[in-house]
Amino acid sequence: MSERHDLLIEIGTEELPPKALRRLSEAFRDGVDQGLDKAGLGFGGIRAFASPRRLALLVEGLAAAQPDREQLRRGPALAAAFDDEGCPTPAALGFARSCGVAVEDLEKLETDKGTWLAYRSVEKGRPAGELVADIVGEALRRLPIPKRMRWGDLDVEFVRPVHWVVLLFGDQLIEAEILGVRTGRETRGHRFHHPEPLYIGEPAAYAPLLETEGRVLVDLDARREAIRGQVIEAAHALGGEALIDDGLLDEVTALVEWPVAVSGSFDRRFLEVPAEALISSMQDHQKYFPVVDESGGLLAHFVTISNIESRDPTQVQAGNERVIRPRLADAAFFWEQDRRQPLEGRIARLGDMVFQEKLGSLLDKENRLTGSAAEIAPRIGGEASLAERAALLAKCDLLTSMVYEFPELQGIMGRYYAAHDGEPKEVATALDEQYMPRFAGDELPATPTGRALAIADRLDTLVGIFAIGQAPTGDKDPFALRRAALGVLRILIEGELDLDLEWLLQTAAGRFDPALGALEAVSAVFDFMMDRLRAYYVDQGVGLKVFEAVRARRPTRPLDFDRRIQAVAKFTGLAEAESLAAANKRIGNILRKTDEPIPEQLDEAQLEEAAERALAERLAQLAAEVEPLMEAGRYTEALQRLAGLREVVDRFFDEVMVMAEDQALRRNRLALLRQLQGLFLRIADLGQLQG
Repeated sequence: MSERHDLLIEIGTEELPPKALRRLSEAFRDGVDQGLDKAGLGFGGIRAFASPRRLALLVEGLAAAQPDREQLRRGPALAAAFDDEGCPTPAALGFARSCGVAVEDLEKLETDKGTWLAYRSVEKGRPAGELVADIVGEALRRLPIPKRMRWGDLDVEFVRPVHWVVLLFGDQLIEAEILGVRTGRETRGHRFHHPEPLYIGEPAAYAPLLETEGRVLVDLDARREAIRGQVIEAAHALGGEALIDDGLLDEVTALVEWPVAVSGSFDRRFLEVPAEALISSMQDHQKYFPVVDESGGLLAHFVTISNIESRDPTQVQAGNERVIRPRLADAAFFWEQDRRQPLEGRIARLGDMVFQEKLGSLLDKENRLTGSAAEIAPRIGGEASLAERAALLAKCDLLTSMVYEFPELQGIMGRYYAAHDGEPKEVATALDEQYMPRFAGDELPATPTGRALAIADRLDTLVGIFAIGQAPTGDKDPFALRRAALGVLRILIEGELDLDLEWLLQTAAGRFDPALGALEAVSAVFDFMMDRLRAYYVDQGVGLKVFEAVRARRPTRPLDFDRRIQAVAKFTGLAEAESLAAANKRIGNILRKTDEPIPEQLDEAQLEEAAERALAERLAQLAAEVEPLMEAGRYTEALQRLAGLREVVDRFFDEVMVMAEDQALRRNRLALLRQLQGLFLRIADLGQLQG
């Protein structure tokens, strides 16, 4: 076994962007992994480390050198390499010369195509120490850094200035220059607790050394869990539970190297402000973790994470309490000021806010929504008047000071302000629900008014943006149309709303000025939403063939589409599925290739073969059974019964010549196949399940 050692790579920098730290760390690890693999340097595994001031990797058991590679060069055929007297020909001499050896040092290579002169040599593998620096450099160049920066008078660029680089293979330093810095074997500890250099004896000592002497928890995941544990413990000490948002936890983890939880409190009078506003202020502005009681009510406490272990923690606590006070005071002020004017009083000002230059103002959008939402609501058990009122007020909270300061509270504050204004409860709730689902996996609107408004709002945006020719391209989706489309589909399917998507799109399009051409965009929007529906089912583990089998029938009601998907997915698990899918594909090919007229009705008198009579009888029997099931949308039961056709269908194709010479027989058999296909096509094109 070849010699192996651990390899330590560390890039020491100014503070890295916290929201990008994990992505940078993982990309660095993957880049080095791929580089080592490409170079043929075997290793046991890679551990990634990351903190605000460093990206590091520990490569375990890296081979000291590439393996030697045997090379075989084939020369001229033996018959052409020597003349009749056995002397080497110019071809043999030239080949030997190109290999740097004499002809007698060549060997004979026998193959099934003859015997050839050949030269076998061994290429010595290069030492890892000669390759690692270039591999690291390439991995750094490929990091996902949108905007690189320069510093000093150097020509190199990186996400932040680089101050030190460690490249240690076993106990030996690999000397190189990376990002304008010469490699060394000294790291740096915590910026305040241990700013002095730390000498690294060997790679495995890196993380323990930084933790015990440098006061740096360099393992990103370990630091994250340490912070989580400290926050939970501190909240319990305050008599509550911490609200730990995963995104905030990741960001805080990327901001500190030596986490220390610090508790704090604020004036209870601030609890009169809606909790969402206080939580948003604490989480987004201050990076604090709010504390709630056992029923979820906000307490006048918070937990924050300090990057130092202070000799006087009370001063750190007092400082954080002092900083949060004006933030909460601002929220209280906005809450008080905003309620002085009802939401309705802000409607006219929406005319000054542009929704989209070619689609008009937010007031124009609200006017469209009032009509669309009022049409949708009665079809899903709601009241048109409530939906119309909710749509009229839908965007008014965007003009409040609270939402201007905390944009993420749009809709949420609308609910509070509408309730304060005395609006019907369902109207107030709908102002919040119009934005649901806000993200993947988020809850859906629960009220009919909220559902109607959420659907109308998203479809208005989709149809309008498509109509002006700004559909998403590639990764660019500035109006979040993919998320809007998926939101509508989730509301319809998971909310079990049996609405026709084409009708909904036409309703939305009909609210625009005819000159915009919105109605002409409906087909493109429908197809776009079907593509989103495909992604929705793929995420659920539904096979693409199942989806395409249903899509081929172009159902326009997403809830009905979903029922067909579930039915076909279950059908594929039946023993009869493969045979019937193949039969459907075969029937489709036969009917597609024929150009002669096929009778609408089957002539039973023309059924000569026992196999075709058996199929016709079984088909008629099952058609009577499954028609009511299909009408009721009970597709799973229908397909399970249709699976009983397998035996008679297989027998038919084994014993009956469909394309008989007799025209009457041939056309009657084609009519029988079309009836069979038509029964399955009421649900899906099962032929699509075949390769």
